[in-house]
Amino acid sequence: MKKGIHPENYRSVVMQDISTGFTILTKSTANTKDTIKWEDGNEYPLIKMEISSDSHPYYTGKMKLVDTAGRIDKFKNKYSKFSK
Repeated sequence: MKKGIHPENYRSVVMQDISTGFTILTKSTANTKDTIKWEDGNEYPLIKMEISSDSHPYYTGKMKLVDTAGRIDKFKNKYSKFSK
């Protein structure tokens, strides 16, 4: 590897899918203030994700709608006047 081009804060973190609760221990440079105690008894930074391989339709084979920001309701309200 070339010297000086990689981030210094590359560390072990726990990534958690907030829609399914699926967690995985991996490495990342993403910043977070949350921490979680892992199965090995150590505490790691926690990074929350909206979608992962546990909830993505490509990997699960099921169409699952994840609407955390209310985007679908906004769309329906905005264009409901055109459907009549």
